[in-house]
Amino acid sequence: MAHSFTQEYFQIPVVTRTYTTACVLTTAAVQLEVITPFQLYFNPDLIIRRYQIWRLITSFLFFGSLGFSFVFNIIFLYRYCRMLEEGCFRGRTADFVFMFMFGGIVMTLFGLFANVFFLGQAFIIMLVYVWSRRHPLIRMNFFGLLNFQAPFLPWVLMGFSLLLGNSIVVDLLGISVGHMYYFLEDVFPNQPGGRKLLMTPELLRTMFDRPQDPDYHLLQEQQQDEEPHN
Repeated sequence: MAHSFTQEYFQIPVVTRTYTTACVLTTAAVQLEVITPFQLYFNPDLIIRRYQIWRLITSFLFFGSLGFSFVFNIIFLYRYCRMLEEGCFRGRTADFVFMFMFGGIVMTLFGLFANVFFLGQAFIIMLVYVWSRRHPLIRMNFFGLLNFQAPFLPWVLMGFSLLLGNSIVVDLLGISVGHMYYFLEDVFPNQPGGRKLLMTPELLRTMFDRPQDPDYHLLQEQQQDEEPHN
């Protein structure tokens, strides 16, 4: 059983595996009181004045204590990050890492002006937004209550946050950054006079791009999306 779990774990694409694992381990460390959220949250003053550079990373890794919110976020992170990596970014790990870098940098810049302490949820919304815009014909079902096309998913999640009494600033941040990436990568280059502005550095291609592993097991949703449509 342990061997089977290990095998399945390493079948998860590398970026999805690394990010999801980092989020789970960060939350576990907080639960075990090895670290506290006060050591993780985004604080520009501490980053600049006290050189606590790790906060640029850890603010994307913590989703709160164990509970419904944490499980909900981890499921969405794993599902949509993996479907992106195995779908439109298959064989393009460097481009996927570059998207992570673009999203992280832009969110951090926005975070200087918005009162947001943890950026992980916004990052998930960004991933969901990009996936949904690249799969506009997929029908979604939200908890068996709503049926809608994929591009509405980020807005449905924002409405769900609103119903739970949460601030929608994080959702709007994720949607905004996701749209920026989608526009610069998918829309603007195809416009008259447009060109590709987001260029993945060759260093990332050297580090991350590898031949496709034929033993990857796609998620069910991704397999359905790749089936021919009549």
